[in-house]
Amino acid sequence: MDAIFRVKGNHVLTSPDAAGPWDPGMQHGSAPASLVVWAAEAIPTPVPMQIARVTIDLMRPVPVAPLTLETDVLREGRKIQLCAIRLRAGDAVVAGATVLKIKTQALALPPEVQGLPVELPGPDQSRADPASFSSSPFVSGISLRAARGSFGVPGPGAIWYRADRPLVEGSPVSQAMRAVVAADFCNGTSAALDFRDWTFINADLTVSFARQPVGEWILLDAESWIGPDGAGLAMARLADVSGYFGRAVQSLVIERR
Repeated sequence: MDAIFRVKGNHVLTSPDAAGPWDPGMQHGSAPASLVVWAAEAIPTPVPMQIARVTIDLMRPVPVAPLTLETDVLREGRKIQLCAIRLRAGDAVVAGATVLKIKTQALALPPEVQGLPVELPGPDQSRADPASFSSSPFVSGISLRAARGSFGVPGPGAIWYRADRPLVEGSPVSQAMRAVVAADFCNGTSAALDFRDWTFINADLTVSFARQPVGEWILLDAESWIGPDGAGLAMARLADVSGYFGRAVQSLVIERR
């Protein structure tokens, strides 16, 4: 299949193209993140709502294998909906997430409240950055354009990402899905350690939205902080061609290869 996932009821078939760079049998974190958002967006709301925050805990390696999808509504209100999403591989929960939605309403804001513009080169002005050192099948379905720095090269970076492959068969890639797919690349965008000598896998991902992004390209303006005891943080401001719209944070597990 061309898409990363095929969903039938609560059964999920996973394509080999979901695999990430750390282990060929382990999904890239962007893949389950996109599935979580897809599942949350499919849950009806009493009034129009948009995703304001996604938190995903990767409790075990998510295998490139069939999964079971479970969803619950934890809080249903006139202004918010809080959803829980779980992905199971066999009897084990491999990823758990909460997704917060907020009522969509047009507001007449004062003129001084404006979005922060992006002063970095846009995707059309940035150089192609193929991340050729990575053998990840999932990365092969992503276009990268570097506005500052380079993918996987130590130091802060700012890279535009575009998901080129369908994620869930038969469904369009939503704007929130585009955002979380890009956001899981924080640790590679702002690598603080050499990929050849170290692993810095994220154990979670939180993405918060001030508004929904527009367009196909998502910018991660990212940096990483590494602690001395095996933990670290990768963080990014998220933007589209209209300006900054959100933030992402990953907790990293640092190990020597």
